[in-house]
Amino acid sequence: MNALQALKTRRSIRSYRPDPVPAVVVDDIVDCGRLAATARNLQPWEFVVVTDPAIRHQLADLIETGRFIAQAPVCIVVFCRETKYWLEDGCAAIQNLLVAAHAHGLGSCWVAGEKKPYAGQVAALLGVPEGQKLIGLVALGYAAELPPMPPKRPLTEVLHREKW
Repeated sequence: MNALQALKTRRSIRSYRPDPVPAVVVDDIVDCGRLAATARNLQPWEFVVVTDPAIRHQLADLIETGRFIAQAPVCIVVFCRETKYWLEDGCAAIQNLLVAAHAHGLGSCWVAGEKKPYAGQVAALLGVPEGQKLIGLVALGYAAELPPMPPKRPLTEVLHREKW
């Protein structure tokens, strides 16, 4: 799958088959995350890959909107140390993870982290040192079902040339 096709056909998946994802594939996806655009090349991110079902269930119990994390064979949790653009950098890394997962034939879903009441609990559960900010969690696995593409605003509605 080429990059444009991956960007244009990716969608959020919240239902996963139990099939394990090969570690080499997970490593390649995280490698794509670490290669994201980053302000001043600070690369503030850290990635915690969770495959242990017990820990994934604990994460799902903490996050009401992320109950499906328990079902996904992999959860990649993204943290950033605080820099001037830590949130932007971390979000860029997550976008790379999502597109790379799709290019590998996997489904994924981004679950919010920053500003959420469970952020500290997630960090504590995963043994994350002080000074790291939870950016988000990415559930990852082979899709059990493919929902239809959600409607998107047309280009003519969102594109402005020279001025609004």
